[in-house]
Amino acid sequence: MDLSWMAWTWPTAIFFMVIASLLIVFTFLAIKFPETPRVGILRIETTRGDRLFITLLGSAFINLAWLGLVGENQPWALGVCALYAAAVFRWV
Repeated sequence: MDLSWMAWTWPTAIFFMVIASLLIVFTFLAIKFPETPRVGILRIETTRGDRLFITLLGSAFINLAWLGLVGENQPWALGVCALYAAAVFRWV
């Protein structure tokens, strides 16, 4: 598959495939297992989708900060993002 029409790389394509897969899985979960909103540490009502959005947004900022402060060693930033995601889904 040629991704050169938009100067994409395979990591970029995989990133968007993962995001699309997450949206599909969370849509399925919302239909199959409806959830009532809960109040967490932010003191706002959140659902799974809200927590996914907060996680994705925070992960983007973590990766940008990592690039600016540490450099290109991004696999460690992925680990930080995973810890952040676990914390958001547990306490937010």
